[in-house]
Amino acid sequence: MAQYKAPLRDMRFVLGELFDYSDINQMPGCEDFTPDVVDAVLEEAAKVCEEILYPINRSGDEEGCHWDDGVVTTPKGFKEAYDAFAQGGWTGIACDPVYGGQGAPKSINALVEEMICSTNLSFGMYPGLSFGAYAALHSHASDALKDKFLPKMVEGTWAGTMCLTEPHCGTDLGIIKTKADPLADGSYSITGTKIFISAGEHDLTENIIHLVLAKLPDAPKGTKGISLFLVPKFMVGDDGSMGKRNAVKCGSIEHKMGIKASSTCVMNFDGAIGYLVGEPHQGMPAMFTMMNQERLSVGIQGLGLGEAAYQGAAAYARDRLQGRALTGAKSPEKPADSLLVHPDIRRMLLTARATNEGCRAMGMWVARALDTAKHHTDPVKREEAEEFVQLMTPIVKALFTDWGFDNTNLGVQVFGGHGYIREWGMEQYVRDARIAQIYEGTNGIQALDLVGRKMPAKAGRNLRRFFHPVQAYIEANVSKDGLGEFVQPLAKAFMRLQQATGELAQRGMKNPDEAGAAATEFLRLFGLVAVGFMWARMAEIALAKKDDDPDGFYKTKLITAKFYMERVLPQSGALFSAIMAGSKTIMELDEDLF
Repeated sequence: MAQYKAPLRDMRFVLGELFDYSDINQMPGCEDFTPDVVDAVLEEAAKVCEEILYPINRSGDEEGCHWDDGVVTTPKGFKEAYDAFAQGGWTGIACDPVYGGQGAPKSINALVEEMICSTNLSFGMYPGLSFGAYAALHSHASDALKDKFLPKMVEGTWAGTMCLTEPHCGTDLGIIKTKADPLADGSYSITGTKIFISAGEHDLTENIIHLVLAKLPDAPKGTKGISLFLVPKFMVGDDGSMGKRNAVKCGSIEHKMGIKASSTCVMNFDGAIGYLVGEPHQGMPAMFTMMNQERLSVGIQGLGLGEAAYQGAAAYARDRLQGRALTGAKSPEKPADSLLVHPDIRRMLLTARATNEGCRAMGMWVARALDTAKHHTDPVKREEAEEFVQLMTPIVKALFTDWGFDNTNLGVQVFGGHGYIREWGMEQYVRDARIAQIYEGTNGIQALDLVGRKMPAKAGRNLRRFFHPVQAYIEANVSKDGLGEFVQPLAKAFMRLQQATGELAQRGMKNPDEAGAAATEFLRLFGLVAVGFMWARMAEIALAKKDDDPDGFYKTKLITAKFYMERVLPQSGALFSAIMAGSKTIMELDEDLF
């Protein structure tokens, strides 16, 4: 059976050595999360994930959720685990203290999220969706709605969802059919059907607060006519007490490839009472507050599953005796050597390790920017951080989930035939990871968002938040003794990225298909360089500390960094060639020939 231990040593490294946590801790609203407090939070989160969530991961996958006439029951042990999770304050760890939360910075919550995703992604969907709904309400709802609904959501007594997709439309939300008719008391009657609604119905909480996209009678066409509504499963009185059941019901649950213990629901709204969140026809900006949170969290899902798969595969490779080393027996007293003597096994494990640890570092970089955008006292710093987050969000979502799926597959491959057998636990990671490349905007959509919106925004100003610090770092360190072997490969890949960016901007202005055809390769190239930047910085730290390294942590960092530079980052050359090839071979085939 695969096992998992939270990678706390590496988490502490990215939090306090790769970056300086004190500049987050000193921002208004983050003062209580001192390094000692953070350390205690991470230790306790690891305990909860390892001892409560992980033991019900496989059984939850085996059992799945049950639907009976609109009632959904989660697998055995999930209700008890959720109660313990909520009572421990984990549902509100990153929420506003005004509503009962603990106010943890995103840079801390991201690490907790990773541990949850590694140990039980299905379980993590329930509090994860609730936090996304909380974030949208916190940013856009009236004070009256926030006072009425947020405290119970923060404490975990009530849950939340996001209801976007409809049977006839997914990404193209401008053509949704769900309607909202005004009522005399200022509320609205919501009618329509939503599909693929994660955690839309379950037995974990007393109430579920749905955030629903719908159109008012006078709505303009397209996305400019979308409004956002809060629709509770049970009506809530002015005193916070629950009343009668609202006219919203789960029509069915999906039978899925993975995350089987997470209920994925068809939700029917039959004149359900709802309340407008924000202004009429401004639902998309409000929902994007939620979706940006969710897209970063989905990226962390890929990282979490990739880490779990790596740990399982590395442990198996150490213990499994199979064949002899090509250079001669390493354990002649045993019937065979361990799998770790074989170069291809090492290639797979190091690929997973290098990309996992690189993503953890890059995720921290973005999470810190989110904290800065929210808490910094300087409005200029806040704006710069927000521009960086806008640029990097699609890259994090797509890159982390692509690599997460790749790494879960590598984990199965290391196990060989046993990886394909359910009882070992590895194949579940593959099935669970696959959805992350699809929901919250497919990775192809993320790539289009990057080249079509984020790259040209503000006349390219978002790009400066990445290009300028990377360029400055390369110029300052490319010739340094010992560090050059890490920075020089980064410089080559960065040059390719710069050239591809300029070329894509020019071509895309003349023919949008040029940008669309290169979008996926461009996003991957961008991500490779971003993670390469992180690895160069991590190597710099490891070089300075390698002489005081009793547990071999920094030695391992240096070897893994070199592997990334020599074996992963060179993919930038092939990606660059594909980008420069243009759109002709993609677009010239007639539709009827497919």
